[in-house]
Amino acid sequence: MLGIFVLVLGLFALIKGGDWLVEGSVSIAKRLNVPEIVIGLTLVAFGTSAPELLVNIFAAIQGKGDIALGNIVGSNIANIALILGASLFFRDLLIKKTTTAFEIPLVILSAFLLIVLAGDSWIDGRGIVELSRSEGIVLLLFFVIFLIYNGFLAVKEGFEGEEDIKTYSLPVGILLFFVGLGLLIIGGKLTVDGAVSTARWIGVPERIIALTIVAVGTSLPEMVTSIMAAKKGSSDIAVGNVLGSNIFNVFFILGISALIRPLGISSGIQRDLWVNLGVSLLCWVLVLFGRGKISRKSGAVFVGFYVLYLLQLVVFP
Repeated sequence: MLGIFVLVLGLFALIKGGDWLVEGSVSIAKRLNVPEIVIGLTLVAFGTSAPELLVNIFAAIQGKGDIALGNIVGSNIANIALILGASLFFRDLLIKKTTTAFEIPLVILSAFLLIVLAGDSWIDGRGIVELSRSEGIVLLLFFVIFLIYNGFLAVKEGFEGEEDIKTYSLPVGILLFFVGLGLLIIGGKLTVDGAVSTARWIGVPERIIALTIVAVGTSLPEMVTSIMAAKKGSSDIAVGNVLGSNIFNVFFILGISALIRPLGISSGIQRDLWVNLGVSLLCWVLVLFGRGKISRKSGAVFVGFYVLYLLQLVVFP
């Protein structure tokens, strides 16, 4: 029971810390006149992915590969199937050509790359399956490409609309940033410790706790940001936040995690990697068929997909 309390407390600190980190960083960016599309794809995505980052840093330090990988894979599945799906309940979302041509394919590439990098057993015939430091460097190189792309967007285009996040003066923004970061560090440590204790108490694999409770908990900032943006009709923020977070999660967070310590990969996580690829492909197909937008009906498809995923985790853990 103490493990569950620590887990909940850690998730609360992560959510509040992530919220303040986002508000602080967005305030700073606004004062520096950064285009809103770049804020959505980088600062907001990075800030809302900060809970995943801190959880993974502590999981990597403690050698908990299943928690580190399960947190990222579970968060990415939830981002598209649950969060984007829930956002679509409020209105159809328009999709830019650059999103269809680059961002969604990059999300698909990140999901496919994870399958390849985790394929030591069936590709190399190795008995030990892990995400190594050299593979972490490969992920970080892809992250650099993503940053270059965002730099290109900043030069090429502005963005119409308002970011649905409070903005403050520069000093207050800096203060919020560092207070949020402190809460994230505390919350990350508590969440990992609580997840391990809870898994042992309930008697389920740590991977299941990471894929569900931890993943959804650390994805709550993305959910709030995307749903609020969808309600206001800011499609770029709603969609860019989800896709940007997925790209950050794989290329940056897993890359950093693997550099800290090679992440051992259990056989059970292999199935979840394919689910992650499947939901990414589903997103691309629905966008292509929607001809530049994702409809509310697609939201029901996404959420239904997520419910089925949770059911199979219960039946076939």
